Amino acid sequence: MRITRVVVVCFAVMLSSASSFAAAPSPDSKTAYAQILSQIVAREDQFLTNIKSYSPLLETYIQNLKPDQELGSVPTGDQYFIGRLDMTKGVNDLAFTEDKGGWIHRIFGSFPGGSMKYAGAGFATVTPDTRGVDTSIYDYIYIRREFLGDVRCLVFDLSPKKGTGQGRFLGRIWVEDQNYNIVRFNGTYAPRPRFGYYFHFDSWRLNMGPNLWLPAYIYSEESDMKYGFPPHHLSFKAQTRLWGYNVRNGNRQDELTEVLVEPTQNVKDKSDSGHDMNPVQAVRQWHSQAEANVMERLERAGLVAPEGEVDRVLNTVVNNIEIPNKIDIQPEIHCRVLLTTPLESFSVGHTIVLSRGLLDVIPDEATLAAVLAHEMGHIMLTHGGSSESKYGFNDRMVFPDQAVFQKIQLGYPEKEEKDADAKGLELMKNSPYADKLGNAGLFLRALQQRAPVMPHLIRAHLGNGLALGNDLRMGDLMTSAPELDVKKMDQIAALPMGARIKVDPWNDKAELSKAKPVALLSAREKLMFEVTPVYPWVARVGGANPSERVATTQPTTQEPATAAPAQVPSN
Repeated sequence: MRITRVVVVCFAVMLSSASSFAAAPSPDSKTAYAQILSQIVAREDQFLTNIKSYSPLLETYIQNLKPDQELGSVPTGDQYFIGRLDMTKGVNDLAFTEDKGGWIHRIFGSFPGGSMKYAGAGFATVTPDTRGVDTSIYDYIYIRREFLGDVRCLVFDLSPKKGTGQGRFLGRIWVEDQNYNIVRFNGTYAPRPRFGYYFHFDSWRLNMGPNLWLPAYIYSEESDMKYGFPPHHLSFKAQTRLWGYNVRNGNRQDELTEVLVEPTQNVKDKSDSGHDMNPVQAVRQWHSQAEANVMERLERAGLVAPEGEVDRVLNTVVNNIEIPNKIDIQPEIHCRVLLTTPLESFSVGHTIVLSRGLLDVIPDEATLAAVLAHEMGHIMLTHGGSSESKYGFNDRMVFPDQAVFQKIQLGYPEKEEKDADAKGLELMKNSPYADKLGNAGLFLRALQQRAPVMPHLIRAHLGNGLALGNDLRMGDLMTSAPELDVKKMDQIAALPMGARIKVDPWNDKAELSKAKPVALLSAREKLMFEVTPVYPWVARVGGANPSERVATTQPTTQEPATAAPAQVPSN
């Protein structure tokens, strides 16, 4: 009986879905079909023109995999790239790293058989074909209608016509049914060149303005690619993110058009000598100026999110630590979000910065508090004064975005890191998180286990990494943690990449994911620190100002409900 009910319910859902599609325009006649294809081709040609006027940040994180009897597969190595996408002359990048020779060559240089060279598009598959998707090149086969999020799409399979050359798209496209923009495409390139290889990818675009669809996420995966002689086997998962489309326009210029009226009453004479600063105040003000310069430059480069919801959550956790420890620091400590994947935290002045990747994998509030307590230790011990002081000079902020990781360095000496550890542990023991120190220790145990094969994930670009040689930051917390058991279903030591934070690719706003928790079926779904596909919730933008709306993303895996933190909203 139970099986019968399930079949009936599923069949009812299918009928309901079918009826919702029935009202949509159908590419049934040859004339209508030809017109639709013509509009798809024209829209993609327009996209190829439009994308050249943008240079978003482009970040790719790759994990090599090997089979594992218990977990299915586990990472064995990783690579990382961040730069700007430049489509003015094909698919190029402006790398933020010092490595030479192009990021595509650099990423694969350390793989077995690393002498192999890769197609120029690499992981930046932002279009099915940089030469267009004309019907003279591709055969279109209509499959069905399908919703992606709130957007109804027409689904087509594309295959290149014979004799149209190498590097042509082979796969499926989803086209929104109002203006016929490509929203998603999934597949590979064909035919394969004799001495080259193409990867499989799933590429998504989001609506960022009226009839403006731009690339946001690309997931790539190969389960067992064979290459070279003798043959090598390569398995990997990779996630590419694009953001910062509007970062160079920003909203600061709006201030120039605002009419500001000075009050006519209660005007005070600011020349009174009583407002002069004493030497200690002057030093503090200089450091505040350096802090403001650094944060403004990072935000202008698109690396730090504008102040928003996530900052307020982090500030609440800081406040939870400050109150029982009777800390009163002026100006107040506040937090910001670095939009990159590597697990990184640092402080500059009285600002604590945590990376999106770190916030993604942190399993609970107590672990988050431990990371923040360490950075609070640096602030309370007035570390970094001499190294940060130089950024008070504004000319030090004049450099191209690609040089940001070389020009801004906010790391601390090893002794100061250890002192901050001790201070942070002291703060944690006198906080509401004192009885949950084992949670943070368990996270560190998981990180310690995976760190040797994920050096790029734990490599800091602006501050200190979570590891100092073989020592982990706040490593003493591991003494109170249980043994790590990856097979234990109710032990959530760390989350997958992309589990908590969503970023609007247009305006860089960061928000907590609203995705619902799911119960895990096996230990293979725990995916600690691992790359997963990302499914955006596709929706059309309303209004004329796309910078005022926030896009949403929906990861494929989340922690079970029992692992939700007390005050930090769970995914």
